[in-house]
Amino acid sequence: MFQIGGLIVFCGLLAQTTALLDTLPLPLDPTLLLEGTPAQDLSPIGLAGSLTDALSTGLLSEGLLGILENLPLLNILKTGGGTSGGLLGGLLGKVTSVVPLLNKIIDMKITNPQLLELGLVQSPDGHRLYVTIPLGITLNVNTPLAGRLLKLAVKLSITAQVLAVKNEEGKIHLVLGDCTHSPGSLQISLLNGFAPLPVQGLVNGVGSILNQVLPGLVQGEVCPLVNEVLSQLDVTLVHSIADLLIHGLEFVIKV
Repeated sequence: MFQIGGLIVFCGLLAQTTALLDTLPLPLDPTLLLEGTPAQDLSPIGLAGSLTDALSTGLLSEGLLGILENLPLLNILKTGGGTSGGLLGGLLGKVTSVVPLLNKIIDMKITNPQLLELGLVQSPDGHRLYVTIPLGITLNVNTPLAGRLLKLAVKLSITAQVLAVKNEEGKIHLVLGDCTHSPGSLQISLLNGFAPLPVQGLVNGVGSILNQVLPGLVQGEVCPLVNEVLSQLDVTLVHSIADLLIHGLEFVIKV
């Protein structure tokens, strides 16, 4: 008898608990945010990380590394500079008397293109993002007679401004603002050991030439690619980030 009574009481309590649970509100799905409502329930660190991950993946899938590896650097160096031999001709005129093996034509081959870890900074007013895109290549400078002469590590960063805008239909999306190479970000170092004085002069000369032409060349290839990747980002991610930018809410954590 006691066991039957206890069972009846237990069933009654279970029924009351079930009824109370049915009256509780369901948890809010963060992906179902209303338009015009800031995505405050989403993790700021998660949003920033998701954006940089998506941009990195998009740039790689759009062929960034292949574009870097096939930059027409040698053609530009041969034809630029306002001299009959181009920029390289002017350089070689200064060093051929010291390095007899140098021919009038230097062959340059780009290898090991790299996309390094992206950086993300939010403007003080909270309405813009600045994405730093660090790139790396290895530049092999050859002559027909001497074979590989120099192996240079080259690093350069592109900074892309990202803005949030609303179109005529009221839809929010991210667009590319200013996009340029970061001033002073070009770094060139010799990889294959110590260079004798004449060769070091050539290294310095090549570095000076690269400083004139490489930043603009890379910028012209990478910036349109960034614009293309922005247009292909996940809609939910774009909406969440753009909404925060429009409201000027900080979500990129300063370190």
